[in-house]
Amino acid sequence: MHLGNIYAALMSWLEIRSRGGLWVLRHEDLDPQRSRFEYASQIEDDLRWLGLDWDEGGLDGRGCRGPYIQSRRSDIYAGYLRILTEKGLTYPCTCTRADIMATQAPHQTDGRVVYAGTCRPPRLGGMGAPRPGRPAAVRLYVPEHEVKFYDLIRGYRTVELSGHCGDFVLRRADGAWAYQLAVVVDDALMGITDVVRGDDLLTSAAQQIYLFGLLGFEAPAYAHFPLLVDAEGRRLCKRDRSLEMGELRLRYTARELVGKIAHMAGLRDTDTPVTPSQLIEGFRIESLRRGPIECRL
Repeated sequence: MHLGNIYAALMSWLEIRSRGGLWVLRHEDLDPQRSRFEYASQIEDDLRWLGLDWDEGGLDGRGCRGPYIQSRRSDIYAGYLRILTEKGLTYPCTCTRADIMATQAPHQTDGRVVYAGTCRPPRLGGMGAPRPGRPAAVRLYVPEHEVKFYDLIRGYRTVELSGHCGDFVLRRADGAWAYQLAVVVDDALMGITDVVRGDDLLTSAAQQIYLFGLLGFEAPAYAHFPLLVDAEGRRLCKRDRSLEMGELRLRYTARELVGKIAHMAGLRDTDTPVTPSQLIEGFRIESLRRGPIECRL
């Protein structure tokens, strides 16, 4: 983990603890190229070091709604994909990322990739078909449809889904499960009532809410908090080795690091050392700063 991950974990933990809820640790290891057991084990060690405990999940599978490791839930995802397929809502797609990027409008600069429906079949109002001999992903048909929801931090949101993302992938061409399907199925089956995460995932919320409805589930409440950024306004990521947990644990105690994060987030007037538990009283996710937060370590 790096500082941005720690900040996200702390905000999520505080929101749930301040409301007397249960914090669930789920390992989302869908990408086989980037997921290893030792990475998951290190994440858990870092969370314990920080003082962030969980009630369900983790590698030891605490709780009765596991497994809490997504790579072990493939049969479950397959069952729900089958439901959508039997409803006639999915189709195979052989478009590569290069194919899709070539269809993007020149003025589209917000980073979203909107699928143009190249492989959408005539039965769903398209004129396409998958190319023979190419591996195919599975896409969900998205009609013109508005998704409306309330975010605890960002307020009321309305997203016109076909223009926002178009038909989106449920299973990749290499067989890996897509994030959108996996988290919706897992949140529903694990009884997740509140999703607290960074606003880089705000654009995913409408897609997930739409999927919840198609599968007959009630969507959770969402809270998307502002991200930590560097001095140039760029989102923190692993490119800055000095902000990785291995380095941070050498430079700070857990209480010192939590105190600095709490100060940056506007939870305290000073960056003096503090434990996560000492921040619970009076915490309100709605009071977090709305804009990006500059990292000052």
